[in-house]
Order: sequence, then C-alpha cells, then structure tokens
Amino acid sequence: MATATVTLAAEAPDIDVLSRFKGPVFGFAHHRGFTHSFLGLFLVSGVVVFLMYLFWLARGRKTNNPDLPPKWGLLFLFAYIAGLTHILLDFTNNYGVRPFWPFSEKWYSWDIVFIVEPVLLLVLSLGLLMPVLFSLVNQEIGAKSRGPQGRFSAIVALISVVALWGIRDYEHRRAVNALEARLYQNADPIRASAYPYWWNPFRWYGVVETHDFYASTGVDSLLPEVDPEGSLRIRYKPPETPASLSAKRSYLGRVYLDWAKYPIVEVETRENGSESDNAGGGNAAYIVRFEDLRFAYPELAGRATLSATVELDRNLNVVSETWGSRTSK
Repeated sequence: MATATVTLAAEAPDIDVLSRFKGPVFGFAHHRGFTHSFLGLFLVSGVVVFLMYLFWLARGRKTNNPDLPPKWGLLFLFAYIAGLTHILLDFTNNYGVRPFWPFSEKWYSWDIVFIVEPVLLLVLSLGLLMPVLFSLVNQEIGAKSRGPQGRFSAIVALISVVALWGIRDYEHRRAVNALEARLYQNADPIRASAYPYWWNPFRWYGVVETHDFYASTGVDSLLPEVDPEGSLRIRYKPPETPASLSAKRSYLGRVYLDWAKYPIVEVETRENGSESDNAGGGNAAYIVRFEDLRFAYPELAGRATLSATVELDRNLNVVSETWGSRTSK
C-alpha cells in the first residue's frame, strides 16, 4: 500500500490539467498552481490516501492482514513527501512552480534541466529495468533471492540524479556569470538567465535584459564563452500603446505577465471593417502577441513556443484570448 500510495501521490499534483476543461486561459492560469503548492499538497495527499482507503475497503476481505493494519497517518506522510518530490522536479526546469500559493504568486525556477530531460529519463528507466533483468538472470541460473529486488538500482539511480543536478547547477552558474560579465551594444545587463538544452550540460541558451532591449545568445559554460558561434540576437522593447496596455489588463495578459520572465508584447494593427475581416466574422482591430524569451530558442525560430494572443476591437475591448492553439471568445 505504501508503494501504491507514493506512486499515485508523486503524479497527483498534475491533476490540475482538469482545469483546461474550463478553457485554455483558465487552464494556463491554474497550471502548477494550488496542487503544486506546499498547502495544496495537504489536500492532494488526503485525496490519494482516501482513494487507497476505498481500495482497502473494497479488497479488505481478501487481502487484509489483521496482524498488519494500515497506518493511515504514515501513508499520508509518505504521500506528502512524494508530492514534494513532484514540486522539486518541476522546480528544476525553466517553467517554474509557485510553492507558496496562495500566500504568494511568485514563480520559482532553478533552470538547470530541460522540461523533458532525456538523461534523467534514462537513469530512472534503468533503475526500474535493471532489477527485472537481474531477476530473470537469477531465475535462469537458479540463484536464490536475498530479499526485495531493486534497492541497489534505486539508490544508484537517485545518486545519479543528484549528481546530474550538481553538474548542471555548477555549469548553470558559470553560464550566468559569463552573461553578466560583458556588455551588449555597450549596454550593461540588468539581469541575465541561462536555460538548458537536452543533452549537452555545457551548452546554454542565454537571455539578457538591458534598459532598451533584450539580447539572446548561446553560451558555452565549459570555456566559459558567450556567443561562441555568432548567435547574438537583439529584440528591442516595443513602445507602450493603448492597445498593448489594454491587452495587458485582460485576464490572459495579467496571467501571462505574472508568469513570464522576459516578456515581449507586440501589437499588430488590422484594417478593421474590411470585407475579408467581416467575411470571417471577426472584428479585431488589434492583435497583441505575448512571448516569453525564455522559450525563444534559436532552433525554434518561427515557432512562438508558449506564446499567447489577445485580440481587441477598435474600442480596445477584448474580442478573444488565445493560449497555444486554443482560443476563448
């Protein structure tokens, strides 16, 4: 029961995906929110243990051992610890978490591993598969089992994860220091961040903010060296307009700017009332696009990853809000 409880509780915080049924913007606003907070884990852990209790009742007559009654308080503790590991893993990537919600909406991120990290998946998969292979070998040669299988593999896998985090953290700090140590078009950096790639722990995507613009570039933390391949790109901060200010005050605009770390907000003006516009049934005079440069990797040029769009009419009223590929009217 402890194994089942921990396994379920480690995944349970992602139940927030159900919020997407209320719309893409609502789902975005509540992603990694309450269920990924220290307070919310009490409720999530309680739900998991309650499900285990129902399972225990349903199967009780066949499987219950009167000499080994379930310790529900201990199972709840296990569930909460498993939930904390979920928050920790989400904290290591550059999307971030809000662990102190609802007392604080501040996002925290370690920025040391990619959102889907192949090395971690490989290490943990081997930690699961190797005991199975050893068990098959032992059966083939007739060796006797000396207790529960998999403890050694689990320990090695977890040590490997921590070691990978240590290497990534060290190289991440070297990359950030390299970004902060230089000028960009003779401008001092206000802040700088480095974001990881999939496999290479020494290659980073750097973003720097100055007073007038954002600079993005590749970083080799092994040297360390900024812009080793001439990849420096400059994105000037667009001027504020009535349309951009109205879009920022919209529901999606507020949620996006609360989450984004290096936001770019650009306005496209359309000829409102044209025949093509009316034929499509739309009446948007302004299209305001939100983009977070954290995810504007050079390899993704032309694809606005994790971007958002707010359409306004000529009176600056919100017509629609789009998060990803889904739109709310």
